[in-house]
Amino acid sequence: MTVRNLSKSYGSFHAVKNVNLEIKKGELFCFLGPNGAGKTTTIKMMTGLLEPGMGEIRIAGTEIWKSPIEAKKKMAYIPDHPILYPKLSGREFLRFIGSVFQIEQDVFEERMERYLSLFELSSRADELIESYSHGMKQKINLCGAFIRHPDVLFLDEPTVGLDPKGAKTLKNLLQSMCRQGMTVFMSTHILEIAEQMCDRVGIIKNGEIIAIGTMDELRQKEGKTQSSLEDLFLELTGDTDTFQELTDDDEKVEK
Repeated sequence: MTVRNLSKSYGSFHAVKNVNLEIKKGELFCFLGPNGAGKTTTIKMMTGLLEPGMGEIRIAGTEIWKSPIEAKKKMAYIPDHPILYPKLSGREFLRFIGSVFQIEQDVFEERMERYLSLFELSSRADELIESYSHGMKQKINLCGAFIRHPDVLFLDEPTVGLDPKGAKTLKNLLQSMCRQGMTVFMSTHILEIAEQMCDRVGIIKNGEIIAIGTMDELRQKEGKTQSSLEDLFLELTGDTDTFQELTDDDEKVEK
C-alpha cells in the first residue's frame, strides 16, 4: 500500500499536508496523533470515502480513485462508530457481506461460525443488531471484515467499546492475519496497544507526518533508548509541557 503527496484542505485550513507512506504486505502499521491531527481524514481518503485535494493512493497495487471498485474489493474498513443495518440480525448482516463480496458458500459458513465463536456472538447471532450493545456492534462489524480476508484492513479506534477479552481476541487475530500476509493500518489512542502490536508507527500532527519507524528507530532518533511509546509520543507532539503543568498543578492541590 502506498500513499504519495496526499493532501486535503477545507478553505484555508490544511487538514492533511503532503502525506507519504509505504506500508509493506503483512505489516501492522499504527497511525497515531493528537485529536484533530488528521488521522481520520487520512484514513477516509485512503479508503475512498473522501476525495483527496491531491495525491495518489494505491491499495494492493490498485489506484483507488482510478479503479475504486477493484480497490475496495481488496480492503475492509472498520470505523470508530459501527455503521450497520439495525433491522438485520447479526447472522443476516454477515450473510449480506458474504453475498456482496461473492464468498463461496462453504468458505463463508466456516469463517462465519469461526469468527462468531471467537468474538462470543454465536448465541446472539440471530438477534436484531438494534438490540446489540456498542461492543457487540463493533464485534459483528469485525466479523464481517475478517470473513472477507481482505488484502488491507483499515481500523479506526477498533477497541472502542470492546471488553478486555474482546480486545485481546482482536489483537491475536490481527497478529495472526498479518503473519498470513494481510496488511493492517490502525489508528488508536491506546498507545500501550500500539506499542505491543505494531511493526511500525507513524505519528501525524497538524496534518503532517512528524515521525515514522519502528519503536527502536524512534527511540534512537530521539536519543531515548528506554522510553515507552507514550513518552515518545508526548515528546514528539509537544504535549510534554502541558502534561507536566497538569502534574505540577495536581501536586500543588495535594499540598
